[in-house]
Amino acid sequence: MVIKKLGHCCMVIEENGLRILTDPGTYSTLQSEEKNVDVILITHEHADHYHVDSVRAILKNNPRAKIITNSAVIALLAKDGIQCQILEDSQKITENGVVIEGIGNVHAVIYPSLQPVQNTGYFIADRLFYPGDALVNPGRQVEILAVPIAGPWLRMSEGIDYAKELKPKICFPVHDGILKVPGLVHRIPQMILEPIGIKFKVLEIGKPEEF
Repeated sequence: MVIKKLGHCCMVIEENGLRILTDPGTYSTLQSEEKNVDVILITHEHADHYHVDSVRAILKNNPRAKIITNSAVIALLAKDGIQCQILEDSQKITENGVVIEGIGNVHAVIYPSLQPVQNTGYFIADRLFYPGDALVNPGRQVEILAVPIAGPWLRMSEGIDYAKELKPKICFPVHDGILKVPGLVHRIPQMILEPIGIKFKVLEIGKPEEF
């Protein structure tokens, strides 16, 4: 598996010849330049994960790309005449021999009086788990974890504890586009996780990394 982080929660995941792009939001721009994208996964409707102009740009460069998301995002895309395929909690699809499973259904609480939106995490090829904006336990062994590390719904310590709970072999930070200078928010998880056997790897934006 090859993973290239484009920024925040936007990544390109290559597995078995399939190229999957996740969460084209407003905190990244490189998604608009990507070619040979087969699948676009969108976890939820917040602008840092779903930006309709970015979706249009990706489809312009990749007219055969298939958008896979939950019903809340599908309803928004339908207003713009963009077709999608639904994938929600406990549902699976297979694309080019790669299994993608939806896990979870609710965004983490930002504030008690704010109604949380639908959020669907994705387990890809039985190896990589990207939870979107939630700290849901998929109930199985996770080899690679895209761990959210900063945000209005999240403390760094919660992201660290989430990685400790899931015990992946390796994790890398996402949901960090909100940080002007990542600094300690990238260094502290490594200091805590690596001594207990969880590798923490910061991905360089735009650079493919093999897992």
